[in-house]
Amino acid sequence: MVNWLVVGLGNPGPTYAKHRHNAGYLVVEELASRARARFSTAASMRADIVQTRITAAGGIGGVGADAASVVLLKSRTFMNESGAAVSKALAYYKTAPANLVVIHDELDIDFGQLRIKFGGGDNGHNGLKSIRSHLGGGDYFRCRFGVGRPPGRQDPADYVLSPFPTGAAADVAVEVSRAADAVEYLLVAGLEAAQNRYNS
Repeated sequence: MVNWLVVGLGNPGPTYAKHRHNAGYLVVEELASRARARFSTAASMRADIVQTRITAAGGIGGVGADAASVVLLKSRTFMNESGAAVSKALAYYKTAPANLVVIHDELDIDFGQLRIKFGGGDNGHNGLKSIRSHLGGGDYFRCRFGVGRPPGRQDPADYVLSPFPTGAAADVAVEVSRAADAVEYLLVAGLEAAQNRYNS
């Protein structure tokens, strides 16, 4: 059994790597880097995974008597099929949806802001819709990474499937790091503490 399954939503492949829709991938990649671990392919789960641990003192990758086991996951499916990988991983690791954290881009939150929450609707997000379909509900933790609304009349789908502005690379890195901090804090300190510290 694994204590926590942390899933970053996105689309696989280099074409999508820097898109707004891949914010979740960026955050779990940051967490894997902190744990000094590399993703490996779990073909049966249709995912890339890292198995690690977390402690209050050492953070992700930490060791000790109080260490909780964590699996970081990036689906190898496209966004609208994310639920298949998530459901397979939950079953394989015998982890309840209540110990699932999903990190995803959020149009209704401005860039530079985060929201940590438990449960709620899908708000038109295809990855969340897929997870709800496979799990039969939405009762899991979410880390909502703000990307803001598209300018003018740009289609929201086109907007999230386009890269962050080139000149914003440093700001994106800061926000990815902050989101990773928020996920770590959620796992060791709980929802209310994480909301009080990181929700903006």
